[in-house]
Amino acid sequence: MIIITIKTARATIAIMTTSTNLVRLLQLASPTLPVGAYSYSQGLEAAIDAGIVGDAASAEQWIGDVMEFSIARMEAPILFRLIKNPSETQTLNAAFLASRETAELRAETVQMGYSLNRLLPSLGVSPLSLEEPAFPAVFAAAVTAWDIDPHDGLQAYLWSWLENQVMAAVKAVPLGQTDGQRMLLSLANRIPAAVDSAIAVRDDDIGSFAPGFAMLSSKHETQYSRLFRS
Repeated sequence: MIIITIKTARATIAIMTTSTNLVRLLQLASPTLPVGAYSYSQGLEAAIDAGIVGDAASAEQWIGDVMEFSIARMEAPILFRLIKNPSETQTLNAAFLASRETAELRAETVQMGYSLNRLLPSLGVSPLSLEEPAFPAVFAAAVTAWDIDPHDGLQAYLWSWLENQVMAAVKAVPLGQTDGQRMLLSLANRIPAAVDSAIAVRDDDIGSFAPGFAMLSSKHETQYSRLFRS
């Protein structure tokens, strides 16, 4: 909400208006964005199958650890640089694709990036002219086109990722909706620190270290029974 102050001869009037940037940001972070995010669990389903995740507490720990040790240290810093330096999109996009530890994680970001890139013209945004645009690259393009603050863009991206992970846990553990909301409330408190860390990290220090996550993702590729594509 933006407050605009108008001064007249007799009084000062404060008018509140909805920020278009905020509305666009909410649209980008919405689970209804048709990019197929709902069909991926990013290794969570494999953790459930392995018995590592089996209730709300273990699901919260898993999701929080992946956000801290993987997303905040690799994906979010790359996204921040994509927003701040659009001229480096091709290089940063290639670096992110190369960082995907497994075939299904790479396929996930390419499929979601492709879907969002196709959607952009309908939203008045020029699509990226990349052969395989990763999801963070296309997300960054929308953030830049809509003149959204990079810090806010990062928060929205992490919230969208977090919400999808919790929804996956609710379906696959399974958990109740109340458990899911409690997890969101708790884990969302960690987003500001993750954003600050992503912004502050130096180029040479960007990198994920989550070997257990990578190994479970590899196992998920041949998992017999599954709901999700990753």
